Amino acid sequence: MSEEQAQEAVEQVTEQVKDVKLENGSAPGAANGTPAKNDDNVIPFKDAFKAFSKFGDPKSDGKHITLSQSDKWMKQAKVIDGKKITTTDTAIHFKKLKSVKVGIEDYQKFLDDLAKSKKVEVEDIKKKLTTCGQPGITTHLTKSPAAAAAVDRLTDTSKYTGSHKQRFDETGKGKGIAGRKDMVDGSGYVTGYQHKDTYGKPH
Repeated sequence: MSEEQAQEAVEQVTEQVKDVKLENGSAPGAANGTPAKNDDNVIPFKDAFKAFSKFGDPKSDGKHITLSQSDKWMKQAKVIDGKKITTTDTAIHFKKLKSVKVGIEDYQKFLDDLAKSKKVEVEDIKKKLTTCGQPGITTHLTKSPAAAAAVDRLTDTSKYTGSHKQRFDETGKGKGIAGRKDMVDGSGYVTGYQHKDTYGKPH
């Protein structure tokens, strides 16, 4: 093999590696096999697939994914939004593969099929799937102001009435068991006595 042929072969392999990286969802032009840094926290598609295929199944080898794991992944990535794509859509297309667990190649087919039927770009779906973070960690999660206001209103102890009011002091701090049960005061003083433990102290 001449030096020229060797150089050509190296360039060809380099080109193929670049293509694989693009398929995996890492940034183009990544050097030395490490994805270029970007703000979206992109992880290669293969790695994301492996992480979610192990999620909730400690015995999983990371090579096959189930429908429920896929749905979890798609919900976290906001691919399943309940409007354009629903869990019913994913179930229909997943069942076409005639398998309970599918490998990464079949999963790619599933995504292509789903994207085609929903008239969305498969690359857009993959981008969302590779930027949603690790399983269970939801990124880009924004709390709606209305929901935040409702929670604040419901947890405002100053608005509590009845027996619930007794469970918190003026600052809103919980009194613990004393707020839930009538505790027996064994000190010998009558209930409501104001000058407890003041005997013998100068007034």
